[in-house]
Amino acid sequence: MTTSTQDSRFIGQPVDRVDGRLKVTGRATYAYEQTEAGQAVHGYILGASIAKGKILDIDDRDAQRAPGVLYVMTHRNAPAQPAFGPAVPPNVPDVFTRARPALANDRVRYYDEPVALVVAKTFEAARAAARLIRVRYAEEKADFDLVSRLGQAYTPPRVNAGMAPDSAVGEFEGAFKGAAVALDVTYTTPYQSHNPMEPQATIAVWRSDDLTVYASAQTLNNFRATLASTLRIAPERIRVISPYIGGGFGAKLIPHADGILAALAARVLQRPVKVALTRQQMYANAGYRAAMVHQLRLGAEPDGRLIAMGYDVYSATSRFEEFCEQTAVFARHLYAAPNRLTRHRLVPVDLNRGEWMRSPGEAPGMLAFECGMDELAERVGLDPIELRVRNEPDQDPERGVPFSTRNLVECMRTGAERFGWERRHPKPASVREGRKLIGIGMAAAIRPNYIGASSARVAIDAQGRVTVSMDMTDIGTGTYTILTQVAAESLGVPMSAVRVRLGDSRYPRTAGSGGSWGAASATSAVLAACQAIKRQIAEAAGSPYREADVATLRFAGGNVSVGDQSESIAALMARVAPGGLQADGSVGPMGEPYKAYSQHSYGAHFVEVEVDIDTGEIRMRRMLSVIGAGRILNAKTARSQILGGMVWGIGSALMEQNLLDTRHGHFVNHDLAENLVPVNGDIAQMEVVFLELPDENANPLGVKGLGELGVCGAGAAVANAVYNATGVRVREFPVTLDKVMAGLGEVAA
Repeated sequence: MTTSTQDSRFIGQPVDRVDGRLKVTGRATYAYEQTEAGQAVHGYILGASIAKGKILDIDDRDAQRAPGVLYVMTHRNAPAQPAFGPAVPPNVPDVFTRARPALANDRVRYYDEPVALVVAKTFEAARAAARLIRVRYAEEKADFDLVSRLGQAYTPPRVNAGMAPDSAVGEFEGAFKGAAVALDVTYTTPYQSHNPMEPQATIAVWRSDDLTVYASAQTLNNFRATLASTLRIAPERIRVISPYIGGGFGAKLIPHADGILAALAARVLQRPVKVALTRQQMYANAGYRAAMVHQLRLGAEPDGRLIAMGYDVYSATSRFEEFCEQTAVFARHLYAAPNRLTRHRLVPVDLNRGEWMRSPGEAPGMLAFECGMDELAERVGLDPIELRVRNEPDQDPERGVPFSTRNLVECMRTGAERFGWERRHPKPASVREGRKLIGIGMAAAIRPNYIGASSARVAIDAQGRVTVSMDMTDIGTGTYTILTQVAAESLGVPMSAVRVRLGDSRYPRTAGSGGSWGAASATSAVLAACQAIKRQIAEAAGSPYREADVATLRFAGGNVSVGDQSESIAALMARVAPGGLQADGSVGPMGEPYKAYSQHSYGAHFVEVEVDIDTGEIRMRRMLSVIGAGRILNAKTARSQILGGMVWGIGSALMEQNLLDTRHGHFVNHDLAENLVPVNGDIAQMEVVFLELPDENANPLGVKGLGELGVCGAGAAVANAVYNATGVRVREFPVTLDKVMAGLGEVAA
């Protein structure tokens, strides 16, 4: 008997994570926990105690004699590796495939750069022996400060994702000088670290000339390509396995020292070697978001319509490998203005390379820009939402193409109604409850929508059981679950009949998890493979559907039917394909629809805070995010992603910062005790609303990326609420209580 169509609709439903039970019972094994390779020995990294210079001597004799030590690797005995190469690779993909040698020479390029690896029978033995190594350096003058060295800034050849560093439309300078209302303000955002719960970790195993790596990796192909370049072997000889990942946020898009050193040591010792970065080592060796200076220049007519929009971003960058977030790029697509200018500039510092961090570009950029829009609204005497609505473009302001879909205004108006925006008092510091000042703020959100080349393999057996295989990774976002939903609905089988296998480079290649492209890319590939399987089922020898148009076949409720004819998929498979069927499907990289349309996801954040007049303490009261990200694949996991982004925005606005000692190039608060992130006590009532608007130009399922959208603008909404509460505009993030107190004197009086 065929069940109703509704019984086979899984996409969009708030389905529990299919891997949830494994995780809460501890049976989901992460990189450092893998045991199938046998008993591994432990590596511990010793980092440099200077930021720039040369190793004059390294005495490791005591370490070599320490109990349990098997091997001490330094630049003097490390296996030969290719040179690192230029600071800016000639091609964008080279960033992900270039060799990343470790312990290759006597140079020190940044504080805590690995200068030795100790391998021992236990972690404790390796760590103790590493402390016995004595290193003598010739230290060189290094530069670390950004703000005092803006005069040394230069223009990079490109910014992240290969985008142009500058854009110009019209004649900005003249329009800005002639504007009736002109806003020229500077914001600063600090260094930040990803800090996923699972640190970077690797187990490396050589079998003859082939390498298997168990890693915490967001993109398996990047890891394989980098290891191949560094080890000088063919990528096909490397297998990367990463079934579960304890968070990434961009920190695991490329291998770091743990992966390179584990592979080198395992090759020398001919036994499995495991290496993990400590929490403290991650701050210098696993990337970070660079400190930035944001100059905003907004010129408007008296009615608030922008006539000039200028955004200059100065960012710190490593001297030996350039990285520039596309911080101002979102502003090229957000609001209308006939005269426009965006520019990225870099200041070289003697730190390790900055890297992609959740919502690279948009997170720090919208933190500053959307506060600037709040300032402009006050200057022209407009409600902040009305200002944004008046500057809503008819088409992409710089590309001159239509938006594929755009519901930003709807997000703002829906949020305003649900949040009670009409109760906001436009005059700051006007609402009190005893010794508390109450404020409400908002900000818009935008993030580009991408898709990456991805493939999937789908197999169905004689019992109607389905297996999906791809090298896609799940960084805790629910990938296993949404792929199960798509396969189950596409083939009309229950979710319990679907098994998803991920995180193995032997499976079909995908774009991995990053840039909010993972869900759209992976599900589109699975959908294509399911369509191919359905064609095979229909065309199999003995199938009663060989003459039918596959598009007319209905797969639902465990049955396949056309017209009045219906049969269970299991019975049909047992008869026409007892050995099972298998098909591959793929989705290409961004094509014509991405050239013909401006592709973005949108949102609006609303925040209410209270600020203690006597202490400056800021407390969240409630927060609402309204999200327009195409079709929603899983209402529960999608909400979880946005909630995480909202919390991230709160942290960025109020507390998160890596404090750099500009004398020595050392992040002094390099742990989770002193590098504050929001905890339960910092968060109050949170609400997420989705405005579903499937985008047929984006991909076959009409979904858009949302994992990073929740961060974009969220911090600005918090900062704008603090200003509305206090009348104190803090332009140096994070907005800490000391900065608020400095301007609260008159209010308190």
